[in-house]
Amino acid sequence: MISVNDLKTGLTLELDNGLWSVIEFLHVKPGKGAAFVKTKLKKIETGQVVERTFRAGEKVAKAMLDRRDMQYLYKEGKEFVMMDTENYEQLHLAEEQVGDGMKYLKENMNLSVLLHDGKVIGVDLPFQVELEVVDTPPSEKGNTAQGGTKRATLETGAIVNVPFFVSNGDRIRVDTRTNEYLDRC
Repeated sequence: MISVNDLKTGLTLELDNGLWSVIEFLHVKPGKGAAFVKTKLKKIETGQVVERTFRAGEKVAKAMLDRRDMQYLYKEGKEFVMMDTENYEQLHLAEEQVGDGMKYLKENMNLSVLLHDGKVIGVDLPFQVELEVVDTPPSEKGNTAQGGTKRATLETGAIVNVPFFVSNGDRIRVDTRTNEYLDRC
């Protein structure tokens, strides 16, 4: 059990006979009355998102998750094939199990697979990945004083807003949590 004051984004909780992931949280101290914590939770099994308010200091059950280091090998139809780096067993994951992270998966990438009671519930990607830009409009001269952006398609199919100076063939670093451009490599 943990206090709701210790909630973090990405933490998995056991509530109402299900697993919920914390998407957002906000500690609120009104001028009058007791403090509380507003949260936005996503049910892992269904993807349902709900908002829930807890009293400050209230205790909730933290889900016990196992992390397995794995390597992404390849995509086979609609499944992603992973290999356990300890015992070399292969595991097939559906698109729903990989979630939004599939747009950053590159062959031979190392990641963590999250398990609860022996069942795969998700994938933890590295916080940043290095990918090649395969399609972006050409840079334009002038009108860059405000630091504008343009859309770029990466080698994995992900689309990211990048500064005007980035061109096709450049390698860039992207934050997988926010889908934002970090820098050029």
